[in-house]
Amino acid sequence: MPELPEVETTRRGIQPHIRGKTVTAVIVRQPRLRWPIPEELPQLLRRRKLRSVERRGKYLLLHFSNGCLLLHLGMSGSLRILPASRPAEKHDHFDLVFGAQCLRLHDPRRFGAVLWSDGPVERHPLLKNLGPEPLSASFHGKHLFRLSRNRRVAVKQFIMDSKVVVGVGNIYANEALFLAGILPATSCGRISARRYEKLAQAIQEILTTAIGHGGTTLQDFAQADGKPGYFAQELQVYGHAGKPCSRCGNAIRHKYLGQRSSYYCSRCQR
Repeated sequence: MPELPEVETTRRGIQPHIRGKTVTAVIVRQPRLRWPIPEELPQLLRRRKLRSVERRGKYLLLHFSNGCLLLHLGMSGSLRILPASRPAEKHDHFDLVFGAQCLRLHDPRRFGAVLWSDGPVERHPLLKNLGPEPLSASFHGKHLFRLSRNRRVAVKQFIMDSKVVVGVGNIYANEALFLAGILPATSCGRISARRYEKLAQAIQEILTTAIGHGGTTLQDFAQADGKPGYFAQELQVYGHAGKPCSRCGNAIRHKYLGQRSSYYCSRCQR
């Protein structure tokens, strides 16, 4: 599933091509995605100028004068900038056309979303309860420490909760916990403020590095230009079960937490 670094990479890839451009057509080939694409979308967007492309969590927000288009890539979706004349392929469900070029949504599993908000987008039901952005000034160790008090859930599940902080998917949670030296299964309520400060910094470092590498391609993700992300080459523990730890040489272990794969070094993490 595309996570925050992949979505941010996509945002940076598509924005220079479409910001400030006027929509000339909206093409809906398959309206039944995770939620139905609004029928009135072509009328709402035609002849409207795109003001900006922003991101909130894993949602891309395309701002127009009359509202905001919310896009989500689902499990295997991708957005590409293509010539508008290029024939659609299987699973190309939605085009936002800007003259000779278009923004095309490709989504084989149809778990993505194309939605519209004509009110304050931050109050949209999908966004209003989200936690802070991990690369923003409002995210820090004190925030994690405060929310973790009197809770028993494993720290890995805690930092993957979008109400706590957005965008820390499974891969990046594993890597951040390794960098911070914290075992994934540790009860979040038992971790000190000092260690949470270290964890917050690790999350920011891992995500920043992943964005710089264009995300992590494990199965389906590709950048807006069709190229894969290369952060997979930097992974220290994820998918490395049985391999020696890069720090101590101990074998990386694997277990399931909340039905998600967790990888860790029992010697370097505690």
